[in-house]
Amino acid sequence: MNNLVDFLNTPVVQYVISGILVLLVMYGIYLMGKVKSARLGNAISALSMLLAVIFTLISNDILDVWQLYVFLFIGLLLSGWIAVKTSMIKTPQLVATLNGFGGLASVIVGLFALYEIGADHSVFGQITAIIALVVGMHTFVGSVVAALKLAQKIKQKSFSFKHHTLILTVLLVLMIALIVVSPLIELNLIVIIFVGLVISALFGALFTLKIGGADMPIAISLLNSLSGVAGAISGLAIGNVLLVSIAGIVGASGLLLTQIMCKAMNRRLLDILLGKTSVSTQTNQKPVATEVKTDASTKDPIKVIKEAKKVIIIPGYGMAIAQAQFLVKELADLIKKNGASVKFAIHPVAGRMPGHMNVLLAEVDIDYDDLYEMDTINHEFKDSDVAIVIGANDVINPAARDKEGTPIYGMPILNVDEAKQVFIFNYDLKPGYSGVNNSLYQKNHVHFFLGNAKETLSIFIGEMKKN
Repeated sequence: MNNLVDFLNTPVVQYVISGILVLLVMYGIYLMGKVKSARLGNAISALSMLLAVIFTLISNDILDVWQLYVFLFIGLLLSGWIAVKTSMIKTPQLVATLNGFGGLASVIVGLFALYEIGADHSVFGQITAIIALVVGMHTFVGSVVAALKLAQKIKQKSFSFKHHTLILTVLLVLMIALIVVSPLIELNLIVIIFVGLVISALFGALFTLKIGGADMPIAISLLNSLSGVAGAISGLAIGNVLLVSIAGIVGASGLLLTQIMCKAMNRRLLDILLGKTSVSTQTNQKPVATEVKTDASTKDPIKVIKEAKKVIIIPGYGMAIAQAQFLVKELADLIKKNGASVKFAIHPVAGRMPGHMNVLLAEVDIDYDDLYEMDTINHEFKDSDVAIVIGANDVINPAARDKEGTPIYGMPILNVDEAKQVFIFNYDLKPGYSGVNNSLYQKNHVHFFLGNAKETLSIFIGEMKKN
């Protein structure tokens, strides 16, 4: 065993094995970019991570530390239980929580690195360890707050108080100062750790509280990136090339996803982080109809849907909340039986995390070939007979085109208003998380079915089956 450990600790061997594992992870991510190969890609990446753990255990000659296997087994049982018990609707808060655990792991590595490095006074080691500590704690606390918002344990809207931005700026400056100054002056290690953890925890909490619920998809992808950054820096602190490489991939992919999401919403990341994209606006609109009838059109909705030849369905977070995806599948099948084509239009930020709608629809076996991204399907709305909205609001709000000064102005939206008829299955007529009244609700070709989407869809499907 000693010979094997010595061999694996050879620099060339370390780099070769690390390189192979990193390439496998990247290949897995590449495969996950395609629907048909996504499962294989996920399996390859997961297997690569398992091999990375085994390689770490062997190369560091810690196979005989039996306590590790106890905790690995506990983690295996816990993760398996969570995977089985967590419903699709709770996936966003689960992802946020897992991001937090990634940050917490970096905090632990940073703590051990600080105590180990304290003996030889390595400036580089101490700086990287403190960075891992503060970034990891910021990620952990921020992810916990995001998960609580997504689970509606705390208010999802942007929360701020007087001088909020100033306080965030001061905390950020203090964190940078701690990182730069601590190696240069004689400070008790416990003081450094305590101050670093408190400042970064406060920053993480206040930072995430300021982000509105509508911007949670971007917040989650950014926190995912930060968890990777924290992991990579902790890898630098302990001199682990493999950890630096794989965590770097997580950080880079999360940052790219954040950029893509910002572009899809036509928003600046800084504005989102400062809470400038959410407002509190009251609506004077009154509820319209709660049954399968409408005041907006003289046409019978059931007759309209049965005569339709081209239908586009737009799922949103309201569908997820009501867990109405099974009824959406049933509705789509009924429409297809009447000879119409059915497509699903997916906005990049629909739901509370990237890909949230895709996962929910896949859960009920809706064919991925029926799912279309916004840029691909937007031009088809003008030729569609009916657009059916299930729990979406801001992503279909025409105010994004013509209401300058509102938080969603300039954000690309789905062109639902261009459809010949629009059916809206929303809980009420209140604004979305942006706080902007939806001008689509004033159009004459819109039919309303207000209330819990699971109930209103069930009524509508029942009416379709009767006629």
